[in-house]
Amino acid sequence: MPTLSRRSLLLASTGTLLITLTPRVRAAKIGADIVSTRIWPANAYTRMTLESTTPIQFKYFQLKNPDRLVIDIQGSATNQVLQELGKKVLPRDPYITSVRIGQFNPETIRIVMDLKTTVNPQVFSLAPVANFKNRLVVDLYPTKSVAIEQEKNDPLMALLQDYSHGKINSDGTSQAQATAPTPPVVNRPDNKTPTPSQNPPSGKPPKLNRQPVIMIDPGHGGEDPGATGPSGLHEKNVVLAIGRLVKKVLDGYGYKTYMTRNEDIFIPLGVRVAKARSLKADVFVSIHADAFTNPSAKGTGVYALNPKGATSAAAKYLAKTQNAADAIGGVIYSGDKNVNNTLFDLTQTATIKDSLKLGKDVLNRLGKINTLHKGSVDQANFAVLKAPDIPSILVETAFISNPGEERLLSSNDFRLKMANSIASGIKDYLSTAVLARR
Repeated sequence: MPTLSRRSLLLASTGTLLITLTPRVRAAKIGADIVSTRIWPANAYTRMTLESTTPIQFKYFQLKNPDRLVIDIQGSATNQVLQELGKKVLPRDPYITSVRIGQFNPETIRIVMDLKTTVNPQVFSLAPVANFKNRLVVDLYPTKSVAIEQEKNDPLMALLQDYSHGKINSDGTSQAQATAPTPPVVNRPDNKTPTPSQNPPSGKPPKLNRQPVIMIDPGHGGEDPGATGPSGLHEKNVVLAIGRLVKKVLDGYGYKTYMTRNEDIFIPLGVRVAKARSLKADVFVSIHADAFTNPSAKGTGVYALNPKGATSAAAKYLAKTQNAADAIGGVIYSGDKNVNNTLFDLTQTATIKDSLKLGKDVLNRLGKINTLHKGSVDQANFAVLKAPDIPSILVETAFISNPGEERLLSSNDFRLKMANSIASGIKDYLSTAVLARR
């Protein structure tokens, strides 16, 4: 963190910050031109983003009594877009009270974030990617003590902190893990295991030797909208709505169900997988809405992992677009360690076999409510499906790029049918699986 200047310390001692020097000072516009601003409030963390035509040069520091985060953008001048930033702070934001913007001197914009509590800020810049120009990203995380308290109900906070320090691999394993993970926890039954027909027709899943744990992963979120339909419908909102419905149905079956995200927030792919592993999930289902350059493409699909490549051109294209989520969200990839060994590969191979069985059961259910894009489970190297010990699939509910299917995805009736089908497919899979104790 930069050292506070004598001037800043004097201002801090009075509890105020100088935003403008004098009305007669004319700012010299010599640098970045801010073209867009966004704020994404969430319990896990709040993100503020400034988007610019050129790289943004910045410095930042924190002040106490009251809590503030100060960001100086150098070599630039304020404009109307930036002045609108303060209006984007929502009352429900857990960390930001207000944002003030002013021309600190002819070459510096000063942004003062008035905070509701002490935060752990991460401020960094991102090069252009996808449809985004140069970005300055400000992530406001809670302090360690608050994160520990929140971790009692959800390990997401601690996992996000670990990921930001390079402690989690892209497959959700820990950097400290030098040995292979435990074998897959879901196995097919032997001849002594009761089959579904031997269980009473109660409509409930068969009684296993422990309660199944399911992780539902609504794709994208926050800064990453995913695909956008012709009418402007965002994938991230559709899949979050469907994911919540899937959880509700599975909870009704008696399963212990979690979600990687239950709000509009960006979660790195590796953290999604790490959360599933932390909660000892038996099944991981990532929910998406497909998109293609040709608007006539349509249908529902299910995908499993193939680390060696895709089994079709469509699967390869889809994996490429879905794996780009980390770059859009601002994850700096540093490479994985301790994950390439024979035992690890054998474990993941066994898991993929179970993933294909899970995918087939879900696909059979989905085929009853919508046309299937392909009649079998497709495969590609999806980053979010790389948990070495959890059967994992990715469901593409429909093509949001197709006007007709976009209308379906906006329908509450179709979303509920989709959720019921996904949940029923998961139940079908677990009804013939034996869950090992952990």
